[in-house]
Amino acid sequence: MKLFKFLHTMLVAGLLSSSISGIASMKMSPQNITIPYGSSGNIQYDLKSGSFQVLQLGNIIFSNAYFQAKNNGSFLLFREYKTRTFTKKIIRDNFGSGTKNVIEYKSAGLPTLKHIIYTYHDKNYFLIELILEGKNVRSNYLAPFVSDFKNIDSGAQRSLFVPFDNDAWIRYDAKAFKEGVENVSSEVGAIYNETSQQAIIVGSIEHQVWKSAIKTKAERSHNKLIAFSGYTDKEVTRDQQEHGYLQGDEIRSSKFLIGYFSDWRFAMEEYAKANRIAERPFVFNWTNATPVGWNSWGVVQQNINYSNATNVVNFFADSLKGFRNGNDFYVDLDSYWDSMIKGGYEGDFSELKNFADYCLKKGLQPGVYWAPFTDWGFKSGGERRAEGSSHTFREMWTKVKDGYHDFDGARALDPTHPGTQERIKLVIGKLKECGFKMIKIDFLGHASIEADSFYDKNVHTGMQAYKVGMEYLLKQLDDKMLIYAAISPTMASGRYVHIRRIACDAFKAINETEYTLNSLNYGWWQTYLYNYVDADHVVLGTQTLGENRARTLSAVITGTFITGDDFSVSGPWTSRARELFQNTELLKLVAKGTSFRPLNGDSGKSASEIFWKSVDGFLYLALFNYSDSEKSVRVDLTKAGLAAESEYSGSDIFSGNQYKVGMNQESRIPAKDAVMLKIKL
Repeated sequence: MKLFKFLHTMLVAGLLSSSISGIASMKMSPQNITIPYGSSGNIQYDLKSGSFQVLQLGNIIFSNAYFQAKNNGSFLLFREYKTRTFTKKIIRDNFGSGTKNVIEYKSAGLPTLKHIIYTYHDKNYFLIELILEGKNVRSNYLAPFVSDFKNIDSGAQRSLFVPFDNDAWIRYDAKAFKEGVENVSSEVGAIYNETSQQAIIVGSIEHQVWKSAIKTKAERSHNKLIAFSGYTDKEVTRDQQEHGYLQGDEIRSSKFLIGYFSDWRFAMEEYAKANRIAERPFVFNWTNATPVGWNSWGVVQQNINYSNATNVVNFFADSLKGFRNGNDFYVDLDSYWDSMIKGGYEGDFSELKNFADYCLKKGLQPGVYWAPFTDWGFKSGGERRAEGSSHTFREMWTKVKDGYHDFDGARALDPTHPGTQERIKLVIGKLKECGFKMIKIDFLGHASIEADSFYDKNVHTGMQAYKVGMEYLLKQLDDKMLIYAAISPTMASGRYVHIRRIACDAFKAINETEYTLNSLNYGWWQTYLYNYVDADHVVLGTQTLGENRARTLSAVITGTFITGDDFSVSGPWTSRARELFQNTELLKLVAKGTSFRPLNGDSGKSASEIFWKSVDGFLYLALFNYSDSEKSVRVDLTKAGLAAESEYSGSDIFSGNQYKVGMNQESRIPAKDAVMLKIKL
């Protein structure tokens, strides 16, 4: 008894490390815990109420914060928990030196809940997760962070919608955050002030088990935010049913990053980098030059054959030698390359190998395409044998609501099924034997679908299935190819590929340029999640020179440069390609391999007109006009870190024309056109 009183007295006085408080009951733990983080943040946690608030520089950012958890479909109420204890320990992990703070909730007859907060000395954000422990607990919903927050600042606020994938021409949406507006954003949410740039960023940094989301709602007195694992939505994640249930003696939510930042753009980049720290890439790191190349889906599409494919090789090898970055240029055969094989995937690949050999002979790198988790022939019936396997496709189809998952014209294959994997092994083996150096993989979202069950009984969620499928695919590729993802989950694919297409298919018209740049406007930060992000095949066609410039520039400012015209024949596109694609200033920017930042973040579902990047003592400004008439654009250079009163002169790298840029200057951009200004700093 005397020992109990002594320990209690010392803890309350703050003279004894709280790391031993786990041996005591709630009475022995201090009621109010202060957890510092970064240079100016602290979390004030009230054990009695189970709520906490987050402050930075003494200002309350989040208030009335708590967690939510479900077990067997019912909410667990933390006020029913009788014992609450706090422990902490010093840690060193991939994020650096910090502290792991654990608030444990226990009560007879209830599962144990552990609310865990990770803080770091040099990070002005913290990480948070929730753990459910008990005998055979079962859950598909854990929300480690539920909170109120005040308006960030006076002026226009936005709540950003980030899509789960880049399928079906989905768009990012910077929603005006005013009373009554709700937003559910996949994996990460950003609430920011367009005037001051100040922002709240909350996002999951783990994606191997859960689909997560950030829900916000604007209310008059205070706004609401919920960060939770267990998200599905037919229009966003493409799922037809609720999130899969996890079951066992311990269930963990994803970890979430929580932070308040002075500039939402730099904050989103910090978030992307945190994901790459939390989930180290499974794919080998790409250290060669930024890839440039050609893909057949831009124009040739289903008409691809050996003759026109090799003529494209001739064009780039002989007539466009200046369009290079380093020594490698990729000629990528998209869908329908199987017209070059005989007898299907188990047949004769000799003509396809001849194509790959021809590329290498001409000094170019051969690329190919495949959608490994889809069945495009499902309408022919399920009794077909899967190539390389003794299994039928019916056995391999992902089981959803006592049916199957059909989307984009294809049926999903269970990534954990041995038939799916044996088929992958066969096809990837054949493509490696042909000598391909790049592969574009597509419709990867089909591998992440929530299902009634999976072949592998240890897999219970779509993201667990995605992990199994992608890791198996990469093991077959065996570090032999540059890996490019087309349609794919936005965040979860960062571990598995070198390049990700930032949006859905885009081709040549100005509206397609604008669509692509909507994704760059609000998703450019993925340049720090992947080695590269890409704007899809740049098609020139017979569009105006202005539209060609805009489409070309959309690729350059995204980070890589993949073209798409039918260069096996001559046309306006061949002369335009010589003019635009060999521009040395553009190629210098491509060589850097990182995306431009948006200057503004208030364009809703559209794209803003201005993107910027500082390179080697110069400011590059990409200015777009998506409209049918000439337009004047005013550039607020303070958003690019320059003084408001300053005025600069810039030269357009396309035309050489001179422009004055500043708050009191207007840059006139022709209809359906773009300029790239180079400004000496």
